[in-house]
Amino acid sequence: MKLLRFGDTGAEKPGLMDDTGQIRDLSGQIDDITGDTLSPASLERLRGIDPASLPAVEGAPRIGPCVGSVGKVIAIGLNYADHAAEANMALPEEPIVFFKATSSISGPNDPVEIPRGSSKTDWEIELGVVIGTRAKYVSEADALSHVAGYCIFNDVSERDFQLHRSGQWVKGKSHDTFAPMGPWLVTADAVADPQNLAMSLSVNGQTMQDGSTRTMHFSVATVIAHLSQFMTLNPGDVIATGTPPGVGMGQKPQVYLREGDEMVLSIEGLGEQRQTCIAARD
Repeated sequence: MKLLRFGDTGAEKPGLMDDTGQIRDLSGQIDDITGDTLSPASLERLRGIDPASLPAVEGAPRIGPCVGSVGKVIAIGLNYADHAAEANMALPEEPIVFFKATSSISGPNDPVEIPRGSSKTDWEIELGVVIGTRAKYVSEADALSHVAGYCIFNDVSERDFQLHRSGQWVKGKSHDTFAPMGPWLVTADAVADPQNLAMSLSVNGQTMQDGSTRTMHFSVATVIAHLSQFMTLNPGDVIATGTPPGVGMGQKPQVYLREGDEMVLSIEGLGEQRQTCIAARD
């Protein structure tokens, strides 16, 4: 099942993408797609609805972030063996954890802002994991049972802010529009193996990242179990699980985003994102 949110920023409605690619309006069934509506019981009820019985959404509305009212965005650094090699950094013994401000969340096709003073705005395609049930001190064996679904996540990063402005990585990770999510949330039952998904990102038509979740250092299950030892994962929380090689910082010479650049991201079975870079707004 593919769940999405459509409409103007801040006024998105819940929707479902049917098998023909038609958006169906779920607002008569649920208020929004949030942690409150991602429980196993809620998802099972939605699966029981005949999509043809739902109103068709006409035209081509804006697609918003696939989850609303996100409590926290947790990201994992250096989680792909080939990306760590690209960065000339050793693989960590435990997951590297950082946060992105929830105000950085944007729609999958919304413009990405280049921050004021930026010289090194970079891209990172990632598998996003959305929590469906509360997870605290869970085992690796049980971890995936807490997942509502998966989505594409672009962990846009300003490398100079991230690495050279003191403090934690959050400075370089949290500008407005630095967390495009979607286009839809694919429920966990429709993803046979989250550790075997092809993923790619291009900039201005040139493929920059071409990888697979197979090369993750810490699996999705390992990451969830690990995080749950330090914090409670609540329904609607989002985990960005790391990126394969091909980021701008890893190019020789390094390449970074500029106004007018277009990124296109895809993950097998999870759809496509398309973003144009613009100057930061007030």
